[in-house]
Amino acid sequence: MADDRMADIFAAVRLGSDDPAAARKALGALWDELDPVAAPLQRCVVAHHLAVLQDDDHRALAWDQRALACIFTPGVALDEGMRCFLPSLYLNLADSHRRVGDFDAARMQLAIARGHLRILADDAYGALIRTGLDRVEEALRAGETQRLRSA
Repeated sequence: MADDRMADIFAAVRLGSDDPAAARKALGALWDELDPVAAPLQRCVVAHHLAVLQDDDHRALAWDQRALACIFTPGVALDEGMRCFLPSLYLNLADSHRRVGDFDAARMQLAIARGHLRILADDAYGALIRTGLDRVEEALRAGETQRLRSA
């Protein structure tokens, strides 16, 4: 059942490249359907992608915060899959805080993300997250608040 839900989530995510509004609608429906305790990772993935699809940086930040909160749902064990997602979640939080001009919070989130890097493998995904952290840190140093271009 969980695999079916992940397939539904990724089908909705794929809509985002052509039709962000349709992706937001589909992911929003999944968010409403998924049980916070029974499906914390799925809800985290939904919130994570909803954050990316937001046009407004404050809304993106709110979804990034929801994504992280899903991982730390009371009564839910923090398993390996969830721990591997933490560097990315904190990276996105840092970037959202930077984009809304909260540079202190962005720096704090970057530090937390870097503290979780040891869990990532030395592979393409790990490199993507490490590069993302460097890019956000550089934008912070420059005082930039605009969205970063995709690498």
